[in-house]
Amino acid sequence: MIEELTAGFPILSCILFLPVVGAAVLWLLDDEDMVRTSALTIALVEFALSVFVLLRFVPESAAMQFTERVRWIPALGISYHLAVDGISVLFVGLTAFLTVLVVIYSWDTIRHQVKLYLMCVLALETTTMGIFVSLDLILFFVFWELMLIPSYFLIKLWGGGAERHYAALKFVVYTLLGSVFMLVGIALLNINFHEWASLHHPDQIYSFDLLELLTVPIPISQQMVIFWLMFMGFAFKAPVFPFHTWLPDALLEGPIGMAVVLAGLKVGTFGFMRFSIPLLPDASKNETVVMVVVVLGLCAILYGAWMALVQADFRRLLAYSSISHLGFVVVGLFALNYQGLQGSLLTMINLGFSTAGLFFIAGFLYSRQQTTQLSAFGGMAKQAPRLATFLLILGLASIGLPGTNGFVGEFLILLGAFEAKWWFGVIAVLGVIFGAAYFLWYYERSMMGPLGHAVKGTMSDLQLREMVIAVSLSVMIFWIGLYPSPFLRIMNGSVQALFDRLHQEKTVALDSSQAGQGY
Repeated sequence: MIEELTAGFPILSCILFLPVVGAAVLWLLDDEDMVRTSALTIALVEFALSVFVLLRFVPESAAMQFTERVRWIPALGISYHLAVDGISVLFVGLTAFLTVLVVIYSWDTIRHQVKLYLMCVLALETTTMGIFVSLDLILFFVFWELMLIPSYFLIKLWGGGAERHYAALKFVVYTLLGSVFMLVGIALLNINFHEWASLHHPDQIYSFDLLELLTVPIPISQQMVIFWLMFMGFAFKAPVFPFHTWLPDALLEGPIGMAVVLAGLKVGTFGFMRFSIPLLPDASKNETVVMVVVVLGLCAILYGAWMALVQADFRRLLAYSSISHLGFVVVGLFALNYQGLQGSLLTMINLGFSTAGLFFIAGFLYSRQQTTQLSAFGGMAKQAPRLATFLLILGLASIGLPGTNGFVGEFLILLGAFEAKWWFGVIAVLGVIFGAAYFLWYYERSMMGPLGHAVKGTMSDLQLREMVIAVSLSVMIFWIGLYPSPFLRIMNGSVQALFDRLHQEKTVALDSSQAGQGY
């Protein structure tokens, strides 16, 4: 068992709780410079631990690795169960990486309530990590809901928009609404386990553990009900079209750090891949389900791209771009073939570098012009060539130019879409064309041509901390774009296991000894 590689050292618990412990330490400090330095140190240690996990992770394996499990509430079958596999481990590294960049970005852009802001950032990191490493559905749900608390305060207190209070409330209400449905679905999974275990394993008749739930057959009629309940929870948070209306407000009104997390970490679509598809394979491949979900994904691709094309504000353009990209992820997931699943997972990781990076660029533009409206720009490449260069790199990655990370994931999704149904792929390709159009048109108007009259004559180019952020993201973009093999090897085993579970002739219960080694 691969779990034995980390016996005696609970590294996932360290990764999970280090940020929130660090946030408590920040509360004891008064000097703002010390607060910033301490927050960066905590984020860097967290990143180092995440890199250690990635380096020790055994690729091409479907096993759950670095497992930690303690019975939490045995009477209800709730456990403290942490582990990572090829589906989740890259998200752990991505979360830690983006948190470091958010702290660096916030160094001189957050000037009021600095300590509270950085405490919220670290608390958000803990809750997000919890989502990615939890295998018990109740533990997962706890972190899913706790994520709302720092997110709400980040948008409400440090957002720059006039409607930030409304945006924060809308985000919370939408997520809570979806969570109600998801919680009912989780309860039904436990009831089904109870009915089965009462006949076969009377010593343990309750469980919310993913690996144990995978061993229990679920009638197709129940799978359909549970699927749509879980779908609502994940769709609101993702957000999947047409449940997306909170996203443009949150990304526009909230601070850049919050926008980076919301746009860069795809927790909703991760939930589909982690729980919905493996637990409910017969419902997931039901023809009606596939058609409905894929059509929603295709609508998101075209709607998001078209709306981005007509936006005059860069942050709102990026918000609709995120909706379009998420549509690609949904189409890839529910193409239900190996290329689609692999491409969707890689694209979720890629968006953490490209889309999150574009929001950092939006922050750089705002700090110079105090707005991201197109009317404030024009010909900026003459005064800020480094900024213009990195905007071009990140934007080309976002639209999937060959040689960048966006191309690899998008190409795999398109392969999967064409393999599923040819017209899925044709419509998705239209989204690629629109994506190139909205970014290149915006770039030409904002960076090229004569210097705009509203552009400040004293505008500076990227500073050292901004260069660190831009270069770090660019390195990852070209690494995955030119040499994706290490990343694909990490995820291959788990993706193959998920594909195999989906395409069994008949979904059957696994032996419990097999459950810990994948699906």
